[in-house]
Amino acid sequence: MKVIFLQDVKGQGKKGEVKEVSEGYVRNFLFPKNLAKPASDGNLKTLDVQKASEQKKKEKEKEDAKALAERLEAMKIIVKTKAGEGGRLFGAITSKQIAESLEAQGVKVDKRKIELEEPIRTLGVTQVMLKLHPEVKAKLSVHATEE
Repeated sequence: MKVIFLQDVKGQGKKGEVKEVSEGYVRNFLFPKNLAKPASDGNLKTLDVQKASEQKKKEKEKEDAKALAERLEAMKIIVKTKAGEGGRLFGAITSKQIAESLEAQGVKVDKRKIELEEPIRTLGVTQVMLKLHPEVKAKLSVHATEE
């Protein structure tokens, strides 16, 4: 019997897949637990519409991420902090502080999207990578200055 999976079922199929499954398994397990529905013409058309709308949504997210990346690459963030001799900072500039500085300039970016191998510990300009989307990255200039 052909069915459309509504959720991932281990060993059988993933959400949105159309597969041939034994009738007893469908009747006794998949339908009662609402894990699948019959692959009728109407249900298949609904699935196609859902996939198309999901694809549009993903493309829009990617376009928004690209626009944000262009904006971020043109920006320069200035973070004021206390420093000692030789340009060494007391403490460090973390991704949380960079995210707060961005938010103060009107750009909301989650601190987990800021790829900082280790916190910034010296004065000057540092290039920081931001992963805005699985396919879109941006470089941001962070300028550490002394208070």
